Amino acid sequence: MKKKLLVALLIGAVGITSLTGCKASPDASPEGEQQTEQGSGEETEQETGEVQNTGDAIRIVNGKIEIDRQLKAFAESYKERTGQEVIIESLGGGVDIGGAIKGYLAAGNMPDIFVFGGEGEYEVWKEHMEDLSDEPWVAETEFAFVGGDGQVVGFPYALEGYGITYNADILEAAGVDPADLTNAAAYKEAFEKIDSMKDELGIDAVASVAAEAGEMFWSTGNHIFGYYLSLGLDRNDDTYIDLLRGGEVDEERLGMFADFTKMLFEYSDPSVLVSGTYDDQLALWAQGKTAFVTQGNWIDPSLPDYGVEFATGIAPLAFLEEDTKGVLVDSPSWWAVYNESQNIQAAKDFLNDLVFSDEGQEALIKEAGMISPFTVSDVEPSTPLAANIKTYVDSGDTYAWDWVKMPEGIAQNSLGVVFELYAKDELTKDEFIEMMGNALAEYVAN
Repeated sequence: MKKKLLVALLIGAVGITSLTGCKASPDASPEGEQQTEQGSGEETEQETGEVQNTGDAIRIVNGKIEIDRQLKAFAESYKERTGQEVIIESLGGGVDIGGAIKGYLAAGNMPDIFVFGGEGEYEVWKEHMEDLSDEPWVAETEFAFVGGDGQVVGFPYALEGYGITYNADILEAAGVDPADLTNAAAYKEAFEKIDSMKDELGIDAVASVAAEAGEMFWSTGNHIFGYYLSLGLDRNDDTYIDLLRGGEVDEERLGMFADFTKMLFEYSDPSVLVSGTYDDQLALWAQGKTAFVTQGNWIDPSLPDYGVEFATGIAPLAFLEEDTKGVLVDSPSWWAVYNESQNIQAAKDFLNDLVFSDEGQEALIKEAGMISPFTVSDVEPSTPLAANIKTYVDSGDTYAWDWVKMPEGIAQNSLGVVFELYAKDELTKDEFIEMMGNALAEYVAN
């Protein structure tokens, strides 16, 4: 009876979320399904369908609105060097990017290069992807997306990493060493200590976390849940994502994850937690009002907008009892070349230039604040969080983004709601575990 009640509650909540979260169609980031990196609350750069392919310019649909300005600047320099015009169309901030691209396909207005976010989206788009296996950049990276048939179809424009980002000045004032934050007990001690010093530290809460399902499902249902799937595992270890694909969970591991997640929620600003947007979440932390925020190095380009001058870093969401000192690092999404484009070779040339030209690597790393996945690049990130993530990459302390292997749409249509109910104290730990298991099983079955 209780199981039926939980499932009914989830279904009702999902119904509400689908009304608030879908602003275009089946998904709200890259893409309609997998949620490539959303990570921004800004408005989309332009409305769907505004740009038309001319057959002359290369058109790119980019799913990271926060690097729109940097990509457009590079496009201008590329045109100056090569004569080739490049149109950057950036979508994000809650928009259903996958749905937008599906709309372009239906209208015969596909971009030459489009973003996708993992295995779920690959299955949707694989018939429309050009084989890039023979491109020169392929030999320079281990992060290309390889399809089920062995063809390289995804260009990894950057690496990103995430965990829990901290204000190093606040931690120092509280006497907390971020290097010690490698297990659940260390986090509990640190959170309790910082909470007891809120007035002295001048902060409103220990952490800034946003769990509202309509717009923040990508943060909870993909990113935070991604730690359940990958923390402590070798990059090729698919133990927990394989269980998920079969509609199962490891209840003991999920229980430890539930304890840690509840701690995050309990020490967060309550209004941001249950109704805050991405911008609300980031602003609270960037203004020095919390010690932690659950975002990754993609927030680097936004920090100057808030006048952030304090030292920063990223620690793992280390929810296990044993030490785990790595963070989740991977390509946030990939770019595919549309295989019926009139500009296939021009699109390929553009991608190669991003890799092999100084201008391309400067644009992605120095300007956009990301990390190069290409061994040929000797450009080092200069933005603080990207530089910090690079230390994890260099030391080999990284775990894979196994959440990109989940079925398409699962974060938006299922998992995000469970996190929201848990944040609102409408679920106990046991109910969270049960509802999460039921939600996964039902989603995979259907």
